[in-house]
Amino acid sequence: MTFDAIILGAGGAGLMAAATAGQAGAKVFLLDHAEKAGKKILISGGGRCNFTNTGAEPTCFLSENPHFAKSALSRYTQWDFLALIEQHKIAWHEKTLGQLFCDGSARQVVAMLLDECAKGGVEVRLSTAIGDIAHRDGQFHVGDAVAANLVVATGGPSIPKMGATGIAYDIARQFGVSVVTPRPALVPFTLGKADQAFKDISGVAVPSVARVGDVLFEEAALFTHRGLSGPSILQVSSYWSQGQSVSLDILPGAHQVLKEIKRQMPRTHLKAALAEHFPKRLADVLDQRFGVTKELSNVPDAALDKVADQLRGLEFTPTGTEGYAKAEVTAGGIDTDALSSKTMEVKTVPGLFVIGEAVDVTGWLGGYNFQWAWSSGVAAGLEIGVRVG
Repeated sequence: MTFDAIILGAGGAGLMAAATAGQAGAKVFLLDHAEKAGKKILISGGGRCNFTNTGAEPTCFLSENPHFAKSALSRYTQWDFLALIEQHKIAWHEKTLGQLFCDGSARQVVAMLLDECAKGGVEVRLSTAIGDIAHRDGQFHVGDAVAANLVVATGGPSIPKMGATGIAYDIARQFGVSVVTPRPALVPFTLGKADQAFKDISGVAVPSVARVGDVLFEEAALFTHRGLSGPSILQVSSYWSQGQSVSLDILPGAHQVLKEIKRQMPRTHLKAALAEHFPKRLADVLDQRFGVTKELSNVPDAALDKVADQLRGLEFTPTGTEGYAKAEVTAGGIDTDALSSKTMEVKTVPGLFVIGEAVDVTGWLGGYNFQWAWSSGVAAGLEIGVRVG
C-alpha cells in the first residue's frame, strides 16, 4: 500500500495532522495500536475535553528551547480550533482561567476530528501494532504501508493504562535523533513520614499559591493519602526536580489577619483562629505543627509573625511524584534542536516528522497541551500537503 504519508498515533496531534494533510490532497494512512481513536481526548476534562485555552501562548509551555513552539502556535491558534468546534456546532463553555470545554461529551471532539479525516480521505486503521519501521530509497516502510513521509504522533508514556508508551523515543533513536530525558509532568507529589499528618487529612483542599523556585501558580491544592495534588500542585510539578521544596501560600495577608484576630478575640487560641479560615482538619494539623498553645493575648507578635510566615510559605519536600501512572503529560521528549519549528520535520531525515506530546514541548494544565497537539499537527500536515501539491 503506497501513501503520501503514514501517521503513527490517532491521538489529538495525529488526527489533526492526518486531517490537515488529507484535505490538502495527500493520501494518508493513520495507524494506531489502540482500539479507539483519541483515547486521551475521551477521558480529558472529566469526559468533556478541555480542548484549548484562551490564554495559550508560547510562555505557557516548557521546553529546553522556549522559542520553539512560537511558530506552530502562531500559525494555528486557539481561535482557529475554536472556529472548527463551532463549525461542527459543538456547544462549549469557558471555565476558570480561560479553559474551554464541551458542554456535552469529549466524544464530540473525537467525532469531529474523524469527520475531518474522512473529508480528507484518510485511511484509519486501529487495533494494529506498529511493528518495525524501515527507511530505504527515500521511503518509509511500516508493515505493508509505504510512504515518503512518516509522522510520529505516538505521545509519551504518561497514563500507561491507556496504552501509552515511549515508542516515539525508540523511533527517534533509530534515526539518530536525540531525546531530552522524559519525566512525568502535571503530576501529584508524594510526601514522606515527616508529613504524615497532612496525608491523614486526605481530601481536604485549600486555595493556594504553590511555588517551586521562582515559579508559582495560584489555584487549589489538595492533600491526598500519598501527598499533594490539585491544580496548583500539578502546575508546579512540571518545574520541579528531585530534592526541591514546594511551598504553599494558603493565607494571603496572614500577618494582618492573625494580629486582627488577636485584637478582636484575645482569649481565643490559634486553633480556633485557624478554623476561621481553613477546614477543621487542616486547622488541627496546622495547630499541631506550629505548637502555639497559649491564648493569643499571651502570644507575642513576633511569635505570631513566625506562624504567619509559615502560612504564607508552608514548606514541603516531596519524596517524589506519583509517576507516569498519574501524570497528565510527559515533559521532555524529542529534542527540538533536531526539528524544524515551522514544519516539525527532522532536519537530518527528510520526510520524518514528530508532533504533539512526543516533542520536548509541555504545556500548562488547562487545555494548553491539546492546543500544542492541534498546532503541531497542523504544521506537519500543511507541509506534507505542500509537498504533494
